[in-house]
Amino acid sequence: MATGWHRIMISPTDFDDITANGVRDYDDYFGTPTHDDHVLFELLIVGILQAGLGWQAAASQLPVLRQHMAGLRVEQVAGFDEPDWERLMNTPKVMHNGRKLRAIIQDAQAITLIQKEYGSFSAYLWRFVDTTPLIMPAPDDELPTTSPLGVRVAKDLHKHGFTFVGPVVTHMFLLAAGIIRVN
Repeated sequence: MATGWHRIMISPTDFDDITANGVRDYDDYFGTPTHDDHVLFELLIVGILQAGLGWQAAASQLPVLRQHMAGLRVEQVAGFDEPDWERLMNTPKVMHNGRKLRAIIQDAQAITLIQKEYGSFSAYLWRFVDTTPLIMPAPDDELPTTSPLGVRVAKDLHKHGFTFVGPVVTHMFLLAAGIIRVN
């Protein structure tokens, strides 16, 4: 996929792309209907990291985390343990928020369980909207930060073992993944 002159690097094959501009790529990708589990995981990571920060600071971590977290391959990140977490906490340029790093690992583990139960993380998420993006009005041209769907999906994610996925993070993740579209 291309926008203007550059190729968007959030993709199913971006595992080793550590030179990308995570902010530009996330901004370009935001709202694109997404059915790839790897891309969904990267978008979820931005949501996790964004809590308490701006999305730009969160998205800028994608290339860094790809470099130090097995290309952000869900199945490999799901296998990370305490020594891996400690290594990340001591790695320059990696955001040193232990709770958020643990959430990324725990959520990768939850995704692998979802994949076993539903076939894919994508199939699990898209079933909430019967495979068609939910169109939401944007009052006053502001991007809504919550939705009933975000609340419902957040509760279900928690039941499946996810963490750091409250209603706001989940709503913004669903927007980023194109599952919710703002009109």
